[in-house]
Amino acid sequence: MGRAFEFRKARKMKRWSAMAKTFTRIGKDIVMAVKEGGGNPESNARLRAVIQNAKAANMPKDNVERAIKKASDKDTANFKEVLFEGYAPHGIAILIETATDNNNRTVANIRSYFNKCNGTMGTQGSVEFMFDHTCNFRIPAEGRDVEELELEMIDFGVEEIFADEDGIMMYAPFESFGAIQKELEHRGIEILSSGFERIPQVTKELTEDQVADVEKLLEKIEEDDDVMNVYHTMQE
Repeated sequence: MGRAFEFRKARKMKRWSAMAKTFTRIGKDIVMAVKEGGGNPESNARLRAVIQNAKAANMPKDNVERAIKKASDKDTANFKEVLFEGYAPHGIAILIETATDNNNRTVANIRSYFNKCNGTMGTQGSVEFMFDHTCNFRIPAEGRDVEELELEMIDFGVEEIFADEDGIMMYAPFESFGAIQKELEHRGIEILSSGFERIPQVTKELTEDQVADVEKLLEKIEEDDDVMNVYHTMQE
């Protein structure tokens, strides 16, 4: 198994178990997708992907439809995607994806978390290069041969593919998302969920006490409503 498999396994054991947080994130994704490409999933590939993810997270259909309708209102504020970078104690690089309607508030909050937990907020590009920006797709495993599927999808950018208890996972570079989505839809293969992740190229092992120091900062960051995803180089 490759790095994507190990990364996913570690993250599944960790955070984002709070359903309310998940629904908030999906709601913001819907707003950004609708503002970018309109409220019709048939003509908006990004919105189709978000709706699939909402279904996978067991978000009620009424909630999704309500969010799309609200996002279509011109008075609804759009969210801007902003990336923050920095270091936790013990040299652990942290990459933070946010979606905010008030950048000043988000910057101030993120900076305060680093300051309170003995971290250092970095400049743009200071740690992003330490992570591979990937896209992923999950499809049903029934009746499919993973090796055969890998050979078929390699031309569309898929670099790693594996089966787990949730189905078949495919990982590829960030830029391959559109081509893979289009090919899966063309083949009539159901996309259970899809998304983007940043996989650390190298991780660092810490002592139990050092892990606790880093976790303190990660928890503060992840509790922030503007934060969508947090990635780090600490070995899990």
